[in-house]
Amino acid sequence: MARVAGTLPRASESAATARHLVRDALSAWGLDELADDGALIVSELVCNAVQHARSRCIRVSVTRPGAARVRISVVDKSMELPELREPGSGDEDGRGLALVAGLAAAWGADPLPWGKRVWAELHGKERG
Repeated sequence: MARVAGTLPRASESAATARHLVRDALSAWGLDELADDGALIVSELVCNAVQHARSRCIRVSVTRPGAARVRISVVDKSMELPELREPGSGDEDGRGLALVAGLAAAWGADPLPWGKRVWAELHGKERG
């Protein structure tokens, strides 16, 4: 399984680095049609980790478990699993996971002994 990963500081500026990592991986794998959704998803996952985790670093990875399938994940040291909630019309935040859920073929969170992994899968077009 192909994988691209990087450890980034838990800082809002890391979202841009994560977007580049995702776009570069998808381009190298010939899955450019997933780049916009992948960049938006990783931005939301990184922003959530920056806001809620308390570790100095986060880990971003893009794996390719299938020819036209990718999994984008962000690992942090917070034990609190994310919850999808319906934001009110006046809420300024709380829409990130709803956006991820709307764009991804699947998403979830895996507890780890020292934190969690939040992931989202995208499915591209199968090629001949």
